[in-house]
Amino acid sequence: MTAPPDIRAHRLLYGCMGLGGGWDTLPYTAEDVGRAEAAVEAALAAGITAFDHADIYRFGKSEAVFGEVLARAPGLRERITVQTKCGIRLPEGGRVGHYDLRAASIVRRVEESLARLRTDTVDVLLLHRPDPLADPDEIAGALTSLHSQGLVRQFGVSNMSGPQIASLQARLEVPLVVDQLEMSLAHRDWVEAGVLFNTPAAAGTGWPPGTLEHCAAAGIRLQAWGALARGRFTEGDDTPAGRLVADLARSKGTTPQTVLLWWLQRHPAGIAPVVGTTRPERIRACADAVSGETRLSHEEWYELWVAARGTPLP
Repeated sequence: MTAPPDIRAHRLLYGCMGLGGGWDTLPYTAEDVGRAEAAVEAALAAGITAFDHADIYRFGKSEAVFGEVLARAPGLRERITVQTKCGIRLPEGGRVGHYDLRAASIVRRVEESLARLRTDTVDVLLLHRPDPLADPDEIAGALTSLHSQGLVRQFGVSNMSGPQIASLQARLEVPLVVDQLEMSLAHRDWVEAGVLFNTPAAAGTGWPPGTLEHCAAAGIRLQAWGALARGRFTEGDDTPAGRLVADLARSKGTTPQTVLLWWLQRHPAGIAPVVGTTRPERIRACADAVSGETRLSHEEWYELWVAARGTPLP
């Protein structure tokens, strides 16, 4: 199989967490496969060719229905980039939910994802969340082994800070190329922290200092999960921010969804949003954010920020 482009070349990804039916262990249905096919087709029609998964999504059913879609569409696998994650263990029986980045667990989860996705290689593997008990050297050994076997092409992390990434990278020869974080016009700690420094409000952001700067210096692409803010500003929202999003969309001949994605993409950190809706019409509404210029001015970007935060900047 021909290697896909570097994941950092993608401006927009489709998030597959909503595929596969309910959050339960019941088998997926033919209807679930049909909905997954419709979502994938809408993403491809919008120009999106990178698909984001995790082993836990719908208890593995998201990957499984996606594998069914790939099996029904010969040649599709060679046209797309497949990214998945491991490291979270959901509650099961009497066991609490926890994180597990032990080497054997990483390898086992990747093997299970490959089987569900019906592919020989994962293009990108992200470590889903930090595991406080994990040995960074052990993690590095597992990732190196997966890479040398050709099971994973590129690596990254999710929900990790700059220092956590640096600690792991110091032990790893293969570069970490992605950090996926919650970022949107609604979830703004990543941008608020930079301007609230040296103000009393700084302690309320919870954002680890230097993470954006570390990723920029290390060539790590930021991916934004929750990028559309779960429809908060686009579903008939009659707040100042919702009205401004709608006005900008009309004036620029695009969609409210695209305006929200442009707001992320306009930032110089180089943010690639992950679009997680399962509704084909909302997926197609993101097409203008896949390529081309991000058509928000400096002033419009700030207007959106101030409208969403509800108070002036300090």
